[in-house]
Amino acid sequence: MSKIEILQRKAQELRITIINMIHKAGSGHSGGSLSSSEILTVLYEDVMNIRPNEPLWEDRDRFVLSKGHGAPALYAILAQKGFFNSDNLNTLRQLDSCLQGHPCMFKLPGIEMSTGSLGMGISVGVGMALAAQLHKRNNRVFVLCGDGELQEGQNWEAMISAAKWKLDNLVIIIDRNHVQLDGTEEQVMPMGDLNAKLKSFIPNLFTCDGHDVKALLDTFQRALNSKGPSVIVAETVKGKGVSFMEGQSAWHGKTISKEEYILAIKELEEGLK
Repeated sequence: MSKIEILQRKAQELRITIINMIHKAGSGHSGGSLSSSEILTVLYEDVMNIRPNEPLWEDRDRFVLSKGHGAPALYAILAQKGFFNSDNLNTLRQLDSCLQGHPCMFKLPGIEMSTGSLGMGISVGVGMALAAQLHKRNNRVFVLCGDGELQEGQNWEAMISAAKWKLDNLVIIIDRNHVQLDGTEEQVMPMGDLNAKLKSFIPNLFTCDGHDVKALLDTFQRALNSKGPSVIVAETVKGKGVSFMEGQSAWHGKTISKEEYILAIKELEEGLK
């Protein structure tokens, strides 16, 4: 099996873990977690410098999940990499669990920033990248945003700052699934030519299929080789891998019934064959 095939399989396995977690919890955000599976798999399996057995290693790369509702996907990959015991995945959203509905940096190793209030992740990433630059360290910072949260003005202020300080060590990834909490981006708040807007703030703009592992690997390499901060617009499908969830805003955070769970797992397992 090739490296690409292995990573693609890991992303699909991640989806199965996500659905298992959310179904057991009786709540959670499936749509945006499923859309980011390949992005997180490529980052944690190939791109980022991390040490799961030393989560506070000073020279580690930082990852900020700005779209904090995608926490199930982040928890799944952190467990897969060995940041914590995978048995904890069964406690998602339970009282006193270290796996809250949105990531908490004080409860779980591997979480760099508590997120959930949308629109703040890029600002945090700029601060982390600037600190590394000022201290002449090689840490790189990766921020994953939802496209809906770009309707928050703070993102654009942060991007202006990233460009001003020429933060070569900052990569912003947009999970461009075109769907948010209660409708499509066009229905809720149209953003027009988003790529053109992003490029006017940060010239290093790259686009790719966010479900194509090879395309993601190549695009991350191009971004990291660029001078100044970079933005990757990864075109994805909300609810990817489960036919009745794909592209549907209802599955932003809908409870998965027993019947739906059985169908979803069957489809995802078929994708492993």
